[in-house]
Amino acid sequence: MRQALSVASECVPLIKTGGLADVVGALPGAMATQDWELRTLLPGYPTVMRQVPRAKQVWKSSDLFGGSARVVAAKIDGLDLLILDAPHLYDRDGTIYLGTNGQDYSDNPERFAALSWVAAELATKGIGDWQPEVLHLHDWQAALTPWYLRAMGGSAGTLLTIHNVAFHGIAPAARLNTLRLPPDGFTSDGFEFWGQINMLKAGIVAADQISTVSPSYAHELTTPEFGMGLDGVLSGRSHDLSGVLNGIDTGVWNPASDPLISTHFKTARGKAKAKAELEKEFGLPAADGPLCIVVSRLTTQKGLDLLLDALPALVDRGGRLAMLGSGDRQLENAWLRAAEEHPHVAVRIGYDEPLSHRMFAGADSVLVPSRFEPCGLTQLYGLRYGAVPVVALTGGLVDTVIPANAAALSAGVATGLQFHPITVDALAHSLIRLCELFDDTSTWTCLQRNGMKHPVGWDNSARDYADIYDRLCSQ
Repeated sequence: MRQALSVASECVPLIKTGGLADVVGALPGAMATQDWELRTLLPGYPTVMRQVPRAKQVWKSSDLFGGSARVVAAKIDGLDLLILDAPHLYDRDGTIYLGTNGQDYSDNPERFAALSWVAAELATKGIGDWQPEVLHLHDWQAALTPWYLRAMGGSAGTLLTIHNVAFHGIAPAARLNTLRLPPDGFTSDGFEFWGQINMLKAGIVAADQISTVSPSYAHELTTPEFGMGLDGVLSGRSHDLSGVLNGIDTGVWNPASDPLISTHFKTARGKAKAKAELEKEFGLPAADGPLCIVVSRLTTQKGLDLLLDALPALVDRGGRLAMLGSGDRQLENAWLRAAEEHPHVAVRIGYDEPLSHRMFAGADSVLVPSRFEPCGLTQLYGLRYGAVPVVALTGGLVDTVIPANAAALSAGVATGLQFHPITVDALAHSLIRLCELFDDTSTWTCLQRNGMKHPVGWDNSARDYADIYDRLCSQ
């Protein structure tokens, strides 16, 4: 098998704050079907190091951005891992990105520049007889790798995947030397961005290939509305930019065998039992309308402020909502107040992986009203578990949900609802439409069955990534 190194800041099952971790954790298994052996380089946060008590040291340095460090190799749940153990950078009491005060660590640029530096060294020097032909870099945290690789004389091909262009990795220009970056790269054609260092831009400029997580988002990134100030540089590299849909691990997310739910189902009867269990768990009364869920970060990007204002369209028609998430403190408090005011709304602040599985199993519908969404995994979980998605017309939501318009319903292919423009009124109209479709039992059953049959795994995406890897090796 050919060899590649995936470089990321998080990866399931070791550490997760969002969908990036799910994708990084699923990629090695997906790429193995294409004859690519993927190792994953990951920072050694405390929770990660606790999971690898016996690991083999394969690299070390006495001075990695301010302290000694080593890389250890380990295998966990089938993943072939390289873990960067650098206590001065990663042994922190907060989250992987934020301190206990809720603010970004001031040295986040150095923390993830170190990850990129080590990736470049491993690719250049190899480990024994292992040396990757391709480096697959995820988001700004790994985006300096091509610059370091070039300085070290490495020859591996580089692919930068942008999971969310909103996060750039910004550092003051004064830290140019600290980050071991070449002064001649600090230009508008390099990694300079409004007088500062932009780590994501650095990767966009220097990587051999660029991808993002859906075809529609790839197009959106080249527009001022969605490019977050990087639309110009992305447009300039449009011939190297691909959109590859994320998939989900259909072994982990399988309603017929999921170990995290108590009621497995392939039939409507099993789904009904899971729904009754979810109603009981959230303390929601039985009602005539659909039981909807939200499993999300609570941010304005996710459109959850819009959903607050559109909520009467659902609950006034007998619909209910169970929410699991955390994020913006004001949104958290607003949703907690909504739960106090509406007996048909229940909110849990935080994240609970087993609970999220039970929610998808019991839900009639999952709501994803995002203002922008590179790909989204939530709607894919919903499809898999018969929770009909209601999604905004943006990014990967466009590419993964077939809207229940007249033509799609007539052809029997619809899987969910899409709304546009992304406003309170349009969302409210979709929630009313959702309730109407739910009342039509035969149509609703067809939507659920279509969704559960819809391909949401990695087969097609793995082939697309393999094509990019192959192109990198032939350059």
